[in-house]
Amino acid sequence: MDRLNLVEFDADGALQEAAAGADAEVKRNTRLGFLRWAGALAGGGTLAGALAPDALAANTGGHGRRYVRGRPPASYGTGDYGVLNFALLLEYLEAAFYDEAKKTGAITDPATKAFLNLTVTDENAHVRVLKSVLGSKAIKRPTFDFKGIPEDQSMFQQTAYILENTGVHAYIGQTRNIYSPAYLTVAAGIATIEGRHAAIIGSIISDTVGKLAPSGSIDTPLSANQIITAVQATGFITAGAPKGTGGKYVPPPTPEDT
Repeated sequence: MDRLNLVEFDADGALQEAAAGADAEVKRNTRLGFLRWAGALAGGGTLAGALAPDALAANTGGHGRRYVRGRPPASYGTGDYGVLNFALLLEYLEAAFYDEAKKTGAITDPATKAFLNLTVTDENAHVRVLKSVLGSKAIKRPTFDFKGIPEDQSMFQQTAYILENTGVHAYIGQTRNIYSPAYLTVAAGIATIEGRHAAIIGSIISDTVGKLAPSGSIDTPLSANQIITAVQATGFITAGAPKGTGGKYVPPPTPEDT
């Protein structure tokens, strides 16, 4: 498997059917959302010092060109504000997912429980860091409905795996859209933590290479539009997310173009 693909994880629907207490309609919607999410993906600490807010609003690169490679939609904000708010949306999602799993107490496997304890701490720290940088520009926390998934250990594991790999692809996809070197460093630092999380939960699920490195030797970037479309398809966000879709992803230029 060289792409994230939940169809392979759940070819016979067993994971969805295992959700304790879920009625037939919830099961059906959950499966459809997961398959849409998988298909969309297949297509394609603290901050050091007080940084000038103006650097967030600026977003021009060498030769005066404006970076527009797969940026989040304008509803997320201008310049670096928009990119960091896009990251904040994903961190809100992850933090809420792990917080709910922690509260349910359904995770009993020792390795998975250790992973959960780690991610609860890390993802909430990511939220705090991004909100502290964005200040009044930070988007509000949306409302979520995880459809009972955090109450089922197997489904929790599979979903956590996708969430963490999604974060990796999202951060890589925005590296060319961050103007401030300081914020780029922060984004890269968060991306590596997401990658560590993905490797941990991947090793818990399976020791195959496909689970540990689903994109092969180099992780692939995904545009904001691809990520937003995939997340929307899950139905996890019920209200409060910024509207709109991002631009089409354009690969970074070759060295001769920079």
